[in-house]
Amino acid sequence: MGSQLGSAGLMLVNTLINIYLFLLMLRFLLQASRADYYNPLSQSVVKVTQPVVKPLQGFLRPIGRFDLATLGAGFIIKAISIIAIVQIALGAMPPLGGVAIASLAALASAILKIYFFALIGMIILSWVAPQASHPGAILIFQLVEPIMAPVRKVIPPLGMIDLSPIVVFIAINLIDGIVVGSLTRAAGVSGALVGL
Repeated sequence: MGSQLGSAGLMLVNTLINIYLFLLMLRFLLQASRADYYNPLSQSVVKVTQPVVKPLQGFLRPIGRFDLATLGAGFIIKAISIIAIVQIALGAMPPLGGVAIASLAALASAILKIYFFALIGMIILSWVAPQASHPGAILIFQLVEPIMAPVRKVIPPLGMIDLSPIVVFIAINLIDGIVVGSLTRAAGVSGALVGL
């Protein structure tokens, strides 16, 4: 009974950490796609994530559109959570190289999930409310446009049918399966344990 409660507690903590990691990567992608900073949803994401990003902003400067402080914060939080979970669950210190690789896999996985769900949102919105002015709808379109525009140049819409989301979905699944899968296996830490 006690071990089941402990496992449930670890799963809950890991889920909360993964939600926060999701928000950090959303902040990273919103900045990278130059989404409207003054959008109320963007502001909320920045406010929630600023306490962990701010300490790193002094020495991890952005490179172009890419905010390294946000990536660094996500990496550190995930690495600490993996070490803590493995320590509690197995009573052993995981190899630091494996922790670093698993943390990178978690960041990549979170970014791919954000794009996956944003694409689904974009497709639904394009059917039901193509001219939506809700802040959430605007952010979704701003978030996915940088990855959709290059694909649309190669595969233009066929009349009313836009095939570019299908190509992007396939690319996301390939990257997830090949890159994230390879990183997870190379980490030597259980993917389920670290929340991938």
